[in-house]
Formats: sequence, C-alpha cells, structure tokens
Amino acid sequence: MQEEVRDKSIAFVINMSKTGEKLTADVLKWTIQQYLKKSTVKHGKQTIKDIVKQGASIQNIEITDKNIKSFESVAKKYGVDYALKKDTFSQPPKYIVFFKARDAEVLMSALKEFSGKALSKERKPSIRKRIVQYQQKIKYMVKDSVKNRNKGGHEL
Repeated sequence: MQEEVRDKSIAFVINMSKTGEKLTADVLKWTIQQYLKKSTVKHGKQTIKDIVKQGASIQNIEITDKNIKSFESVAKKYGVDYALKKDTFSQPPKYIVFFKARDAEVLMSALKEFSGKALSKERKPSIRKRIVQYQQKIKYMVKDSVKNRNKGGHEL
C-alpha cells in the first residue's frame, strides 16, 4: 500500500525566497497547472516517439497518398492515437500508419468506415462532372433551337 502512495505522490519545489512573496493558493494553483500541461498524454495524430513513450506496443498498416486526409478524419472520429510516416521510396508514395496495439480493433472499425466512404465516393459521380455534362447539354439544346429557328424562316 505504501508503494502505491509513493508512486502516485508528486513533489513540487517552489522557490519563493527571491521574490519575497508568500506561498498562496494562486501560486500553488499555477504550479499545478504548469505541471499538468507538461504531463498530459497526447491523443490523435502524434510522432512515433510520443507513442513509444506511452509504453504501448506498436503495429502498423500502409495507406496510399490520396486517401490520407480522409483516413485522418475517421481516425480522429474514433479517437485513435496514431503516427504517420511517409514511405518515399515506393512509387506512388505510401504512408505507414503506426498505432498502439490496443487500438487495433478500434482502428479496424475506423478502416471499415474509411473504406466504405472511399468506395461510395468512387461510385458516386462527381458533382463538377455532372455540372459540366449539363452545361454541354444546354449548349447543344441552344444550338439546335437556333438551327430550327433559322430553318423555319425566322432570322435572329
């Protein structure tokens, strides 16, 4: 029991002698806030070094360059801690996603949703392409109506 208490104890050393001030609740609060800023665990996108510091075993997967932005949004939604490394030696370049082994199931769920979104985007025609198609149809319709008017004896 004593070891648990010792392991969870934190010592703060605050040098107040130079300023001549007394230790107040505000000073102690500021000290604790500064400690918490430095000791918080990162979540989401981070470096490989940060993931290793957290003491978790690491796994990885590969993702193509064009899918990386949509992967990041899905990983953020699922709260997956991950790090990206760009593999520049392969053509086209690929990204290697490193993640904690305990996040493997969550990441697989995120990847299922990610791949579902990617497939639905491929199947759906682009709105820009559809607009261009409609513009071309309208051009031909206008040309045909002008030709029909000219044939009928009407001049513009």
